[in-house]
Amino acid sequence: MLGSDLSAMAASSLLTVCVLCAAAFRTGFGLNTVSAIYGETINIPCGQEITQDLLFGKWKYEKPDGTAVFVASRSAVKKSFNYDDVPEYNGRLNLSENYTLSISNARISDEKRFVCMLITADNVFEEPTVIKVFKPPTKPEIINQPTFLETGKLNTVGDCVAKDSYPDGNITWYRNGQDLLPVDGVVNVEWWKDKNSSSGLHSMRSTLQYMSTKEDIDAQFSCAVTYYMPEGLATMDSDPAVFDIYYPTEKVTIHIQSPKKTIKEGDNITLKCIGNGNPPPEEFLFYLPGQEEGIHSSSAYHITDIKRNATGDYKCSLLNKIMIASTMVTVHYLDLSLTPSGDITKQVGDSLSVSCIPSASKNVSVTWMKNQKILAQPSFTNLQYRDSGVYECETSLMEVDGLRRKKTLRLTVEGKPRIKLSKKTNADGRSKTILYEVDGFPKPEVQCVRLGNDLYLNKTEETMLSNGKYSAKIIISPEENVTIICSAENKLGRESHSLNVSAISFPETDDHIDKSGDNNDHAKLIVGIVVGLLLAALVAGLAYWIYVKKSSSASKHVGKELGNTEENKKLEENNHKTEP
Repeated sequence: MLGSDLSAMAASSLLTVCVLCAAAFRTGFGLNTVSAIYGETINIPCGQEITQDLLFGKWKYEKPDGTAVFVASRSAVKKSFNYDDVPEYNGRLNLSENYTLSISNARISDEKRFVCMLITADNVFEEPTVIKVFKPPTKPEIINQPTFLETGKLNTVGDCVAKDSYPDGNITWYRNGQDLLPVDGVVNVEWWKDKNSSSGLHSMRSTLQYMSTKEDIDAQFSCAVTYYMPEGLATMDSDPAVFDIYYPTEKVTIHIQSPKKTIKEGDNITLKCIGNGNPPPEEFLFYLPGQEEGIHSSSAYHITDIKRNATGDYKCSLLNKIMIASTMVTVHYLDLSLTPSGDITKQVGDSLSVSCIPSASKNVSVTWMKNQKILAQPSFTNLQYRDSGVYECETSLMEVDGLRRKKTLRLTVEGKPRIKLSKKTNADGRSKTILYEVDGFPKPEVQCVRLGNDLYLNKTEETMLSNGKYSAKIIISPEENVTIICSAENKLGRESHSLNVSAISFPETDDHIDKSGDNNDHAKLIVGIVVGLLLAALVAGLAYWIYVKKSSSASKHVGKELGNTEENKKLEENNHKTEP
Protein backbone atom coordinates (compact mmCIF):
# COMPACT_ATOMS: atom_id res chain seq x y z
CA MET A 1 0.00 0.00 0.00
CA LEU A 2 2.89 2.30 0.84
CA GLY A 3 4.43 1.76 -2.61
CA SER A 4 1.17 2.51 -4.44
CA ASP A 5 0.72 5.72 -2.43
CA LEU A 6 4.21 6.83 -3.38
CA SER A 7 3.51 6.11 -7.06
CA ALA A 8 0.26 8.10 -6.94
CA MET A 9 2.03 11.00 -5.27
CA ALA A 10 4.78 10.97 -7.90
CA ALA A 11 2.21 10.96 -10.73
CA SER A 12 0.29 13.84 -9.10
CA SER A 13 3.48 15.85 -8.72
CA LEU A 14 4.42 15.29 -12.37
CA LEU A 15 0.98 16.36 -13.52
CA THR A 16 1.05 19.51 -11.42
CA VAL A 17 4.48 20.46 -12.70
CA CYS A 18 3.22 20.11 -16.24
CA VAL A 19 0.28 22.37 -15.41
CA LEU A 20 2.58 24.95 -13.90
CA CYS A 21 4.80 24.92 -16.94
CA ALA A 22 1.84 26.10 -19.01
CA ALA A 23 0.98 28.99 -16.64
CA ALA A 24 0.90 32.56 -17.88
CA PHE A 25 0.87 31.68 -21.58
CA ARG A 26 -1.54 30.28 -24.11
CA THR A 27 -1.58 26.51 -24.27
CA GLY A 28 -2.12 24.30 -27.25
CA PHE A 29 -5.77 23.93 -26.21
CA GLY A 30 -6.39 27.68 -26.66
CA LEU A 31 -6.48 28.48 -22.92
CA ASN A 32 -4.61 31.09 -20.98
CA THR A 33 -3.58 30.34 -17.38
CA VAL A 34 -3.00 32.90 -14.64
CA SER A 35 -1.27 31.83 -11.39
CA ALA A 36 -2.03 33.70 -8.18
CA ILE A 37 -0.89 33.61 -4.57
CA TYR A 38 -3.54 33.02 -1.98
CA GLY A 39 -4.66 36.32 -0.41
CA GLU A 40 -3.06 38.47 -3.09
CA THR A 41 -4.68 40.14 -6.18
CA ILE A 42 -5.41 38.18 -9.34
CA ASN A 43 -4.89 40.15 -12.57
CA ILE A 44 -6.56 38.56 -15.62
CA PRO A 45 -5.75 40.20 -18.99
CA CYS A 46 -8.56 40.13 -21.53
CA GLY A 47 -6.34 38.60 -24.14
CA GLN A 48 -8.16 40.31 -27.09
CA GLU A 49 -7.12 43.31 -29.18
CA ILE A 50 -9.20 46.41 -28.43
CA THR A 51 -10.69 47.72 -31.74
CA GLN A 52 -12.21 51.11 -32.66
CA ASP A 53 -15.65 49.67 -33.22
CA LEU A 54 -15.79 48.12 -29.70
CA LEU A 55 -19.10 48.75 -28.02
CA PHE A 56 -18.52 47.20 -24.61
CA GLY A 57 -16.80 44.30 -22.85
CA LYS A 58 -18.02 41.78 -20.32
CA TRP A 59 -16.43 39.21 -17.94
CA LYS A 60 -18.02 35.97 -16.89
CA TYR A 61 -16.98 32.69 -15.34
CA GLU A 62 -18.34 29.26 -16.00
CA LYS A 63 -19.81 26.92 -13.39
CA PRO A 64 -18.98 23.21 -13.41
CA ASP A 65 -22.34 22.58 -15.11
CA GLY A 66 -21.49 25.01 -17.90
CA THR A 67 -23.73 27.86 -16.71
CA ALA A 68 -22.21 31.33 -17.18
CA VAL A 69 -22.15 33.92 -14.40
CA PHE A 70 -21.47 37.54 -15.44
CA VAL A 71 -19.44 39.54 -12.94
CA ALA A 72 -18.44 42.85 -14.61
CA SER A 73 -18.97 44.95 -17.78
CA ARG A 74 -17.60 48.19 -19.27
CA SER A 75 -19.09 50.45 -21.97
CA ALA A 76 -16.61 51.66 -24.54
CA VAL A 77 -19.12 54.28 -25.75
CA LYS A 78 -20.26 55.69 -22.42
CA LYS A 79 -16.89 55.14 -20.69
CA SER A 80 -18.69 53.57 -17.72
CA PHE A 81 -18.41 50.19 -15.92
CA ASN A 82 -20.71 48.00 -13.92
CA TYR A 83 -20.28 45.06 -11.48
CA ASP A 84 -22.91 42.38 -11.30
CA ASP A 85 -24.37 41.30 -7.99
CA VAL A 86 -22.31 38.17 -7.37
CA PRO A 87 -21.98 37.72 -3.58
CA GLU A 88 -18.61 36.02 -3.59
CA TYR A 89 -17.09 38.87 -5.63
CA ASN A 90 -18.83 41.88 -4.11
CA GLY A 91 -16.15 44.50 -3.36
CA ARG A 92 -13.35 42.37 -4.78
CA LEU A 93 -13.48 43.29 -8.50
CA ASN A 94 -11.95 46.01 -10.61
CA LEU A 95 -12.16 46.36 -14.41
CA SER A 96 -9.57 48.57 -16.06
CA GLU A 97 -9.86 50.54 -19.35
CA ASN A 98 -7.98 47.83 -21.21
CA TYR A 99 -10.52 45.36 -19.83
CA THR A 100 -8.13 43.62 -17.40
CA LEU A 101 -10.13 42.08 -14.56
CA SER A 102 -8.53 42.28 -11.06
CA ILE A 103 -9.78 40.13 -8.19
CA SER A 104 -8.44 41.07 -4.72
CA ASN A 105 -7.82 38.67 -1.81
CA ALA A 106 -7.44 35.56 -3.94
CA ARG A 107 -9.25 32.48 -2.65
CA ILE A 108 -9.18 28.82 -3.50
CA SER A 109 -12.73 29.20 -4.84
CA ASP A 110 -11.36 31.62 -7.44
CA GLU A 111 -9.93 28.71 -9.39
CA LYS A 112 -12.39 28.97 -12.32
CA ARG A 113 -12.52 29.47 -16.07
CA PHE A 114 -13.01 33.19 -16.65
CA VAL A 115 -13.98 34.49 -20.12
CA CYS A 116 -13.40 38.01 -21.50
CA MET A 117 -16.10 39.02 -24.06
CA LEU A 118 -15.49 41.97 -26.42
CA ILE A 119 -18.63 42.98 -28.38
CA THR A 120 -18.68 45.02 -31.58
CA ALA A 121 -21.55 45.80 -33.93
CA ASP A 122 -20.60 42.90 -36.11
CA ASN A 123 -19.15 40.25 -33.81
CA VAL A 124 -18.52 38.89 -30.31
CA PHE A 125 -15.03 37.82 -29.34
CA GLU A 126 -14.40 35.51 -26.35
CA GLU A 127 -11.05 34.75 -24.67
CA PRO A 128 -11.05 32.14 -21.80
CA THR A 129 -8.44 32.16 -18.96
CA VAL A 130 -7.97 29.50 -16.28
CA ILE A 131 -7.08 30.73 -12.74
CA LYS A 132 -4.71 28.69 -10.55
CA VAL A 133 -4.29 29.68 -6.87
CA PHE A 134 -1.27 28.66 -4.73
CA LYS A 135 -0.68 28.92 -0.96
CA PRO A 136 2.50 27.87 0.91
CA PRO A 137 1.91 25.86 4.10
CA THR A 138 2.92 26.97 7.55
CA LYS A 139 6.44 26.08 8.65
CA PRO A 140 6.50 22.37 9.49
CA GLU A 141 6.75 21.59 13.18
CA ILE A 142 7.63 18.39 15.03
CA ILE A 143 5.10 17.91 17.81
CA ASN A 144 4.58 15.18 20.40
CA GLN A 145 8.33 14.77 20.81
CA PRO A 146 9.39 12.13 23.37
CA THR A 147 11.72 12.91 26.27
CA PHE A 148 14.24 10.34 25.07
CA LEU A 149 14.82 7.62 22.53
CA GLU A 150 15.68 4.16 23.76
CA THR A 151 18.01 1.86 21.85
CA GLY A 152 16.84 -1.58 20.83
CA LYS A 153 13.23 -0.61 20.23
CA LEU A 154 11.08 1.28 17.72
CA ASN A 155 10.56 4.79 19.12
CA THR A 156 8.05 7.38 17.99
CA VAL A 157 10.17 10.42 17.12
CA GLY A 158 7.14 12.70 16.79
CA ASP A 159 4.53 14.08 14.40
CA CYS A 160 5.52 16.51 11.65
CA VAL A 161 2.68 18.94 10.92
CA ALA A 162 2.39 21.48 8.07
CA LYS A 163 -0.94 23.35 7.76
CA ASP A 164 -2.99 25.38 5.28
CA SER A 165 -1.35 24.52 2.00
CA TYR A 166 -2.78 24.67 -1.49
CA PRO A 167 -2.49 22.49 -3.30
CA ASP A 168 -1.45 19.82 -0.82
CA GLY A 169 2.21 18.89 -0.25
CA ASN A 170 4.37 16.02 0.92
CA ILE A 171 6.38 15.54 4.14
CA THR A 172 9.83 13.95 4.27
CA TRP A 173 11.86 13.00 7.39
CA TYR A 174 15.60 13.56 7.74
CA ARG A 175 18.39 12.47 10.07
CA ASN A 176 21.46 14.73 9.99
CA GLY A 177 20.30 16.02 6.60
CA GLN A 178 19.85 12.56 5.08
CA ASP A 179 16.30 11.52 4.19
CA LEU A 180 14.90 8.56 6.07
CA LEU A 181 13.41 5.97 3.75
CA PRO A 182 11.08 3.30 5.11
CA VAL A 183 12.94 0.18 6.26
CA ASP A 184 11.00 -2.66 7.80
CA GLY A 185 11.55 -2.72 11.57
CA VAL A 186 13.93 0.26 11.46
CA VAL A 187 12.15 3.23 9.88
CA ASN A 188 8.39 3.45 9.70
CA VAL A 189 6.66 6.57 8.24
CA GLU A 190 2.93 7.26 8.21
CA TRP A 191 1.17 10.35 6.83
CA TRP A 192 -2.28 11.92 6.65
CA LYS A 193 -3.79 14.83 4.73
CA ASP A 194 -6.83 16.87 5.72
CA LYS A 195 -8.75 19.48 3.71
CA ASN A 196 -10.62 22.34 5.34
CA SER A 197 -14.12 22.28 3.90
CA SER A 198 -14.63 26.03 4.22
CA SER A 199 -11.23 27.37 3.14
CA GLY A 200 -10.24 24.53 0.83
CA LEU A 201 -6.72 24.49 2.37
CA HIS A 202 -4.84 21.28 3.07
CA SER A 203 -2.97 20.19 6.22
CA MET A 204 -0.33 17.43 6.19
CA ARG A 205 0.82 15.28 9.09
CA SER A 206 3.45 12.52 9.24
CA THR A 207 4.55 10.27 12.09
CA LEU A 208 8.08 8.81 12.27
CA GLN A 209 8.94 5.63 14.15
CA TYR A 210 12.67 4.93 14.39
CA MET A 211 14.94 2.25 15.82
CA SER A 212 17.63 4.30 17.60
CA THR A 213 21.22 3.30 18.39
CA LYS A 214 24.07 4.86 20.37
CA GLU A 215 25.14 6.52 17.11
CA ASP A 216 22.05 8.73 17.39
CA ILE A 217 23.60 10.65 20.29
CA ASP A 218 23.47 14.32 19.26
CA ALA A 219 21.82 13.37 15.93
CA GLN A 220 19.46 15.99 14.50
CA PHE A 221 16.05 14.85 13.33
CA SER A 222 13.99 17.15 11.11
CA CYS A 223 11.18 17.10 8.60
CA ALA A 224 10.45 19.11 5.48
CA VAL A 225 7.32 19.82 3.47
CA THR A 226 7.43 20.01 -0.33
CA TYR A 227 4.67 22.11 -1.91
CA TYR A 228 3.72 23.83 -5.17
CA MET A 229 4.17 27.47 -6.05
CA PRO A 230 3.83 29.35 -9.35
CA GLU A 231 7.57 28.98 -9.91
CA GLY A 232 7.52 25.25 -9.27
CA LEU A 233 8.24 22.97 -6.30
CA ALA A 234 9.38 24.55 -3.01
CA THR A 235 10.60 23.08 0.27
CA MET A 236 10.37 24.32 3.84
CA ASP A 237 12.29 22.72 6.75
CA SER A 238 11.33 22.34 10.39
CA ASP A 239 13.57 23.17 13.31
CA PRO A 240 15.82 20.20 14.18
CA ALA A 241 15.09 18.02 17.19
CA VAL A 242 17.84 16.41 19.28
CA PHE A 243 16.95 13.64 21.70
CA ASP A 244 18.55 12.10 24.73
CA ILE A 245 19.46 8.54 23.78
CA TYR A 246 18.92 5.93 26.45
CA TYR A 247 21.12 2.83 26.25
CA PRO A 248 22.05 0.12 28.75
CA THR A 249 25.32 0.02 30.69
CA GLU A 250 28.00 -1.96 28.91
CA LYS A 251 30.97 -1.17 31.15
CA VAL A 252 31.58 -0.23 34.78
CA THR A 253 34.58 1.77 36.01
CA ILE A 254 35.71 2.72 39.50
CA HIS A 255 37.69 5.84 40.39
CA ILE A 256 39.32 7.22 43.53
CA GLN A 257 38.34 10.74 44.42
CA SER A 258 40.85 12.35 46.76
CA PRO A 259 41.91 15.97 47.39
CA LYS A 260 45.50 14.95 46.66
CA LYS A 261 47.23 12.77 44.10
CA THR A 262 48.42 10.30 46.70
CA ILE A 263 46.65 8.90 49.74
CA LYS A 264 48.21 8.86 53.18
CA GLU A 265 47.05 7.43 56.45
CA GLY A 266 44.32 9.59 57.97
CA ASP A 267 43.00 10.98 54.68
CA ASN A 268 39.36 10.87 53.57
CA ILE A 269 38.65 9.34 50.16
CA THR A 270 35.63 8.57 48.01
CA LEU A 271 35.27 5.61 45.67
CA LYS A 272 33.17 6.54 42.64
CA CYS A 273 31.55 3.82 40.56
CA ILE A 274 30.33 4.77 37.09
CA GLY A 275 28.37 2.85 34.48
CA ASN A 276 28.57 3.99 30.85
CA GLY A 277 24.84 3.60 30.25
CA ASN A 278 22.35 6.42 29.79
CA PRO A 279 20.87 7.22 32.15
CA PRO A 280 23.81 6.08 34.29
CA PRO A 281 22.99 3.57 37.02
CA GLU A 282 22.56 5.10 40.46
CA GLU A 283 23.12 2.08 42.71
CA PHE A 284 26.05 -0.30 42.93
CA LEU A 285 27.66 -2.98 45.07
CA PHE A 286 31.07 -2.09 46.55
CA TYR A 287 33.53 -4.80 47.58
CA LEU A 288 36.25 -4.01 50.13
CA PRO A 289 39.59 -5.86 50.04
CA GLY A 290 39.16 -9.47 51.10
CA GLN A 291 35.35 -9.27 51.30
CA GLU A 292 33.11 -11.33 49.07
CA GLU A 293 29.83 -9.69 50.02
CA GLY A 294 29.17 -6.35 48.39
CA ILE A 295 27.99 -3.24 50.22
CA HIS A 296 24.90 -1.70 48.64
CA SER A 297 25.43 2.01 48.07
CA SER A 298 24.85 4.85 45.67
CA SER A 299 27.50 5.61 43.05
CA ALA A 300 29.84 6.97 45.77
CA TYR A 301 31.34 5.12 48.75
CA HIS A 302 33.10 7.25 51.38
CA ILE A 303 36.01 6.20 53.63
CA THR A 304 37.12 8.55 56.40
CA ASP A 305 40.38 8.47 58.38
CA ILE A 306 41.74 5.69 56.21
CA LYS A 307 44.31 3.35 57.76
CA ARG A 308 47.33 1.62 56.31
CA ASN A 309 45.66 -1.78 56.49
CA ALA A 310 43.02 -0.47 54.06
CA THR A 311 45.51 -0.86 51.22
CA GLY A 312 44.15 -3.32 48.69
CA ASP A 313 41.94 -4.00 45.69
CA TYR A 314 38.52 -2.29 45.72
CA LYS A 315 35.72 -3.40 43.38
CA CYS A 316 32.23 -2.37 42.34
CA SER A 317 29.52 -3.85 40.16
CA LEU A 318 25.92 -3.35 39.13
CA LEU A 319 23.30 -4.80 41.43
CA ASN A 320 23.09 -7.84 39.19
CA LYS A 321 26.76 -8.52 40.03
CA ILE A 322 27.96 -8.35 36.44
CA MET A 323 30.51 -6.04 34.84
CA ILE A 324 32.79 -5.78 37.89
CA ALA A 325 35.45 -3.05 37.95
CA SER A 326 38.41 -2.81 40.32
CA THR A 327 41.12 -0.39 41.37
CA MET A 328 44.12 -0.56 43.67
CA VAL A 329 44.19 1.77 46.68
CA THR A 330 47.58 2.34 48.31
CA VAL A 331 47.56 4.03 51.69
CA HIS A 332 50.97 5.53 52.35
CA TYR A 333 52.34 5.72 55.89
CA LEU A 334 55.56 6.69 57.59
CA ASP A 335 56.83 5.85 61.07
CA LEU A 336 60.16 6.74 62.65
CA SER A 337 61.78 5.18 65.70
CA LEU A 338 64.75 6.84 67.45
CA THR A 339 66.45 4.94 70.28
CA PRO A 340 67.26 6.53 72.64
CA SER A 341 65.39 9.83 72.26
CA GLY A 342 64.63 12.83 74.40
CA ASP A 343 67.19 14.12 76.95
CA ILE A 344 70.27 11.93 77.36
CA THR A 345 73.25 12.71 79.65
CA LYS A 346 76.61 10.91 79.30
CA GLN A 347 80.12 11.25 80.71
CA VAL A 348 83.21 12.22 78.77
CA GLY A 349 84.73 9.10 77.23
CA ASP A 350 81.48 7.13 77.32
CA SER A 351 79.87 5.50 74.28
CA LEU A 352 76.24 5.72 73.17
CA SER A 353 74.47 3.39 70.78
CA VAL A 354 71.85 5.30 68.72
CA SER A 355 69.50 3.86 66.08
CA CYS A 356 67.00 5.73 63.87
CA ILE A 357 64.82 3.30 61.91
CA PRO A 358 62.04 4.35 59.49
CA SER A 359 59.04 2.21 58.60
CA ALA A 360 57.17 3.31 55.47
CA SER A 361 55.02 2.21 52.57
CA LYS A 362 57.99 2.91 50.28
CA ASN A 363 61.75 2.96 50.68
CA VAL A 364 62.95 6.12 52.41
CA SER A 365 66.27 7.50 53.63
CA VAL A 366 67.14 9.17 56.92
CA THR A 367 68.74 12.59 57.33
CA TRP A 368 70.62 13.61 60.48
CA MET A 369 70.95 17.18 61.67
CA LYS A 370 72.74 18.75 64.60
CA ASN A 371 71.83 22.26 65.63
CA GLN A 372 70.01 22.74 62.28
CA LYS A 373 73.02 21.59 60.22
CA ILE A 374 73.07 18.38 58.17
CA LEU A 375 75.65 15.83 59.17
CA ALA A 376 76.50 12.22 58.48
CA GLN A 377 75.32 9.34 60.63
CA PRO A 378 76.76 10.27 64.06
CA SER A 379 79.03 7.86 65.90
CA PHE A 380 78.89 8.30 69.66
CA THR A 381 82.09 6.60 70.82
CA ASN A 382 84.54 8.22 73.26
CA LEU A 383 82.17 11.11 73.82
CA GLN A 384 83.61 14.58 74.16
CA TYR A 385 82.09 17.89 75.16
CA ARG A 386 81.82 18.85 71.49
CA ASP A 387 79.36 16.00 71.00
CA SER A 388 76.75 17.77 73.11
CA GLY A 389 73.84 19.24 71.18
CA VAL A 390 70.39 18.68 69.70
CA TYR A 391 70.29 15.85 67.16
CA GLU A 392 67.37 15.40 64.79
CA CYS A 393 66.61 12.30 62.79
CA GLU A 394 64.23 13.11 59.90
CA THR A 395 62.66 11.22 56.99
CA SER A 396 59.89 11.92 54.46
CA LEU A 397 58.02 10.50 51.47
CA MET A 398 58.63 13.21 48.91
CA GLU A 399 55.84 12.09 46.56
CA VAL A 400 53.29 12.12 49.39
CA ASP A 401 52.49 15.67 50.36
CA GLY A 402 52.78 16.30 54.08
CA LEU A 403 54.17 12.88 55.02
CA ARG A 404 57.24 13.75 57.12
CA ARG A 405 58.52 12.48 60.46
CA LYS A 406 61.20 13.80 62.86
CA LYS A 407 62.62 12.60 66.16
CA THR A 408 64.91 14.53 68.51
CA LEU A 409 67.79 13.56 70.82
CA ARG A 410 69.22 16.18 73.20
CA LEU A 411 72.66 14.89 74.22
CA THR A 412 74.57 16.40 77.12
CA VAL A 413 78.18 15.28 77.77
CA GLU A 414 79.37 15.91 81.33
CA GLY A 415 82.83 15.66 82.83
CA LYS A 416 84.90 16.39 85.96
CA PRO A 417 86.92 19.61 86.00
CA ARG A 418 90.47 19.70 84.68
CA ILE A 419 92.64 22.76 85.12
CA LYS A 420 96.05 23.76 83.79
CA LEU A 421 98.21 26.74 84.91
CA SER A 422 100.92 28.67 83.11
CA LYS A 423 102.73 31.99 83.64
CA LYS A 424 104.75 34.62 81.89
CA THR A 425 106.44 37.90 82.71
CA ASN A 426 104.83 40.85 81.06
CA ALA A 427 106.70 43.24 78.80
CA ASP A 428 106.65 46.02 81.40
CA GLY A 429 108.93 43.92 83.60
CA ARG A 430 106.91 44.84 86.66
CA SER A 431 104.06 42.25 86.49
CA LYS A 432 103.40 38.63 85.67
CA THR A 433 100.37 36.94 84.09
CA ILE A 434 99.00 33.70 85.43
CA LEU A 435 96.86 31.90 82.76
CA TYR A 436 94.56 29.04 83.58
CA GLU A 437 92.65 26.77 81.20
CA VAL A 438 89.80 24.73 82.56
CA ASP A 439 87.34 22.28 81.03
CA GLY A 440 84.43 20.28 82.38
CA PHE A 441 80.65 20.23 82.30
CA PRO A 442 78.67 21.57 84.02
CA LYS A 443 80.96 24.55 83.71
CA PRO A 444 83.35 24.51 86.70
CA GLU A 445 83.69 27.36 89.18
CA VAL A 446 87.35 28.47 89.36
CA GLN A 447 88.94 30.22 92.35
CA CYS A 448 92.60 31.20 92.66
CA VAL A 449 94.32 32.12 95.97
CA ARG A 450 97.76 33.26 97.04
CA LEU A 451 99.24 30.73 99.40
CA GLY A 452 99.90 32.17 102.81
CA ASN A 453 97.26 34.85 103.07
CA ASP A 454 94.54 32.80 101.29
CA LEU A 455 93.29 35.89 99.52
CA TYR A 456 91.24 35.33 96.42
CA LEU A 457 92.84 36.81 93.34
CA ASN A 458 90.93 38.88 90.82
CA LYS A 459 90.81 37.34 87.34
CA THR A 460 89.70 38.54 83.95
CA GLU A 461 86.39 37.42 82.41
CA GLU A 462 86.57 33.86 81.18
CA THR A 463 86.85 33.24 77.47
CA MET A 464 85.50 30.09 75.83
CA LEU A 465 88.20 28.33 73.85
CA SER A 466 86.07 25.40 72.63
CA ASN A 467 83.21 23.23 73.80
CA GLY A 468 83.63 22.86 77.54
CA LYS A 469 86.99 24.68 77.72
CA TYR A 470 87.48 28.18 79.17
CA SER A 471 90.44 30.39 80.09
CA ALA A 472 91.11 33.47 82.18
CA LYS A 473 94.09 35.56 83.37
CA ILE A 474 95.41 36.76 86.72
CA ILE A 475 97.92 39.62 86.72
CA ILE A 476 100.14 40.02 89.82
CA SER A 477 103.24 41.96 90.76
CA PRO A 478 104.88 39.87 93.53
CA GLU A 479 107.60 41.45 95.59
CA GLU A 480 108.62 38.09 96.91
CA ASN A 481 108.37 34.51 95.77
CA VAL A 482 104.74 33.29 96.08
CA THR A 483 102.66 30.17 95.34
CA ILE A 484 99.34 30.47 93.46
CA ILE A 485 96.76 27.73 93.90
CA CYS A 486 93.71 27.49 91.47
CA SER A 487 90.79 25.16 92.11
CA ALA A 488 88.04 24.14 89.60
CA GLU A 489 84.85 22.53 90.88
CA ASN A 490 81.49 21.32 89.49
CA LYS A 491 78.95 18.76 90.71
CA LEU A 492 81.12 15.89 89.48
CA GLY A 493 84.31 16.76 91.33
CA ARG A 494 87.14 19.17 92.12
CA GLU A 495 90.70 19.64 90.85
CA SER A 496 93.46 22.00 92.12
CA HIS A 497 96.88 22.95 90.85
CA SER A 498 99.55 25.28 92.19
CA LEU A 499 102.17 27.43 90.55
CA ASN A 500 105.27 29.07 92.14
CA VAL A 501 105.91 32.62 91.02
CA SER A 502 109.20 34.36 91.81
CA ALA A 503 109.54 37.95 92.89
CA ILE A 504 109.87 40.58 90.20
CA SER A 505 113.49 41.26 89.31
CA PHE A 506 114.02 40.59 85.62
CA PRO A 507 111.37 39.83 82.97
CA GLU A 508 110.63 36.17 82.52
CA THR A 509 110.03 35.31 78.87
CA ASP A 510 107.68 32.34 79.22
CA ASP A 511 106.44 29.54 81.39
CA HIS A 512 109.57 27.37 80.84
CA ILE A 513 112.26 29.98 81.46
CA ASP A 514 115.56 28.44 82.57
CA LYS A 515 115.93 29.09 86.36
CA SER A 516 119.74 28.79 86.17
CA GLY A 517 119.69 31.79 83.87
CA ASP A 518 117.78 33.71 86.54
CA ASN A 519 120.46 32.74 89.12
CA ASN A 520 123.26 33.79 86.74
CA ASP A 521 121.64 37.19 86.54
CA HIS A 522 121.74 37.34 90.32
CA ALA A 523 125.37 36.28 90.27
CA LYS A 524 126.27 38.97 87.78
CA LEU A 525 124.61 41.52 90.01
CA ILE A 526 126.52 40.19 93.04
CA VAL A 527 129.80 40.18 91.10
CA GLY A 528 129.20 43.82 90.18
CA ILE A 529 128.52 44.72 93.76
CA VAL A 530 131.45 42.88 95.32
CA VAL A 531 134.01 44.05 92.81
CA GLY A 532 136.71 45.20 95.04
CA LEU A 533 134.79 43.82 98.00
CA LEU A 534 136.00 40.26 98.38
CA LEU A 535 134.28 39.77 101.66
CA ALA A 536 130.91 40.68 100.21
CA ALA A 537 131.46 38.12 97.43
CA LEU A 538 131.99 35.33 99.94
CA VAL A 539 128.77 36.28 101.77
CA ALA A 540 126.82 36.29 98.50
CA GLY A 541 128.11 32.82 97.61
CA LEU A 542 127.06 31.47 100.97
CA ALA A 543 123.57 33.01 100.52
CA TYR A 544 123.23 31.38 97.09
CA TRP A 545 124.02 27.92 98.52
CA ILE A 546 121.37 28.34 101.23
CA TYR A 547 118.80 29.52 98.63
CA VAL A 548 119.30 26.42 96.45
CA LYS A 549 118.82 24.09 99.41
CA LYS A 550 115.52 25.75 100.37
CA SER A 551 114.20 25.62 96.83
CA SER A 552 114.88 21.89 96.54
CA SER A 553 113.03 21.22 99.77
CA ALA A 554 109.97 23.33 98.80
CA SER A 555 109.49 21.60 95.40
CA LYS A 556 108.71 18.32 97.09
CA HIS A 557 105.48 19.88 98.58
CA VAL A 558 104.04 22.58 96.32
CA GLY A 559 105.21 22.01 92.72
CA LYS A 560 107.48 23.83 90.40
CA GLU A 561 110.33 26.09 91.73
CA LEU A 562 113.28 27.98 90.45
CA GLY A 563 116.44 25.98 89.65
CA ASN A 564 118.24 24.43 86.79
CA THR A 565 116.55 22.99 83.69
CA GLU A 566 116.51 19.43 85.01
CA GLU A 567 114.76 20.47 88.25
CA ASN A 568 112.11 22.60 86.40
CA LYS A 569 111.01 19.61 84.30
CA LYS A 570 110.43 17.50 87.40
CA LEU A 571 108.49 20.30 89.10
CA GLU A 572 106.30 20.73 85.95
CA GLU A 573 105.30 17.06 86.06
CA ASN A 574 104.32 17.31 89.73
CA ASN A 575 102.24 20.43 89.02
CA HIS A 576 99.21 18.38 87.79
CA LYS A 577 98.58 16.39 90.91
CA THR A 578 94.98 16.63 92.13
CA GLU A 579 94.38 17.65 95.65
CA PRO A 580 92.35 15.19 97.69
